[in-house]
Amino acid sequence: MQSVNPEIVLTLSVACAKLGAVATENAFGVVVRTGTDDDWPEILKLDSFAFGGHIADLKTGITRDLAPNENVLVATVGDELVGVTMNYDLQITVPGGALVDVPGVTWVSVSPTHRRKGILRKLLTEQHARFLAAGNPMSILTASEGGIYGRFGYGPITTEYTRTLDRRFVQFRDTTADPGGVRLATKEQAKTALPGIYDRWRRSCPGAVRRPDAFWRGVFADPESNRGGASALFYLLHKDGFATYRVRDEKSRMAVEVEDLFAVTAEAYTAVWRALCALDLMETITVSESRTSLLPYLLTNPRLPKVTGAFDLLWARILDFPRMLSARSYASELDMVFEVTDGFLDQGGIFHLRTDGAGAGGVCEPADGPAQVRITAADLSSIYFGEHRADTLAQAGRIWSESDAALDLFDRAFATADTPQGGMFF
Repeated sequence: MQSVNPEIVLTLSVACAKLGAVATENAFGVVVRTGTDDDWPEILKLDSFAFGGHIADLKTGITRDLAPNENVLVATVGDELVGVTMNYDLQITVPGGALVDVPGVTWVSVSPTHRRKGILRKLLTEQHARFLAAGNPMSILTASEGGIYGRFGYGPITTEYTRTLDRRFVQFRDTTADPGGVRLATKEQAKTALPGIYDRWRRSCPGAVRRPDAFWRGVFADPESNRGGASALFYLLHKDGFATYRVRDEKSRMAVEVEDLFAVTAEAYTAVWRALCALDLMETITVSESRTSLLPYLLTNPRLPKVTGAFDLLWARILDFPRMLSARSYASELDMVFEVTDGFLDQGGIFHLRTDGAGAGGVCEPADGPAQVRITAADLSSIYFGEHRADTLAQAGRIWSESDAALDLFDRAFATADTPQGGMFF
């Protein structure tokens, strides 16, 4: 078997099946159908109530660009719109570097006046039926609540850790390079440089999502409603990395809140952090990064960046198990028959996965039993990117294996050298 070529983009359609406005109804009189232009005022009203914020015209325009009507599903009872879900056409990097087109589920809302009527399940059942009809091998989302999407076969695949450090006490180690090369950038300069740097970064990072042009339009528009009382964005620019941040001034305490920090190389990462820590009037710096952040290793006091929070940014749901398991690379050899259970879409079954390991790809095909490992669709989606380990899930009683040896082989094959990062909240 050959290693996965990072430059190969799997040519998988992400457009929802063109099912028109065919509507389906459940026992509560809930009808699910494709959205129309006339639905958008009610969609905006529902989203505002669901998420507790009035939707700015800018966000509405960007969303309309990212989610044309054929990507939108609404639920109605009589003349009242009571639920919505939609998807953006996105792309994700899988372990080994292959790029896979995926739908990104977003704007999922059900009216508080119509709970317990099966609306969410009906919406997501129709939406994922369309994903399957369109040949999508995986779907992704960012979850507002952690207890919802596991029952639909989604599992968390990236974790962001919020770190805060007191900049006044920062000392870099003698071994930490001082690469330089960072400049202060205007918004116009950032518009030219940042998307290209981010695109280079996301191609090398498992779990990273391509940011569409419309998304970047929202970043640079930087509406006051997104600032939470802090300043407009500042931009630090290196040829291989960048940081965007806001400054919050509260009772003479100046704090830097990093919105984005991405670097293609360790040198660029170090240079950007040296520039951030040279902002003399600032007291603290807060940033969200992966668990394998390089920052503590650059400092004489590795305790200085304190972890103040953690959250699962990105969730995934494998739709086509043979296709996705054949798309990534593997850390070690594996020749195993395993079973996937899928109570939501019934896409599971028994599969045979053969890998060469050491960064090479694999081949997954349907098979007959007996299975050596049994895993749910959600948990397989979680271990796929390497953030979560099969051994850990097995200890929690979520994976069955015929033996410890089989579990160990399965666990080691799915391990990844690079920690996944999502790169985009949607």
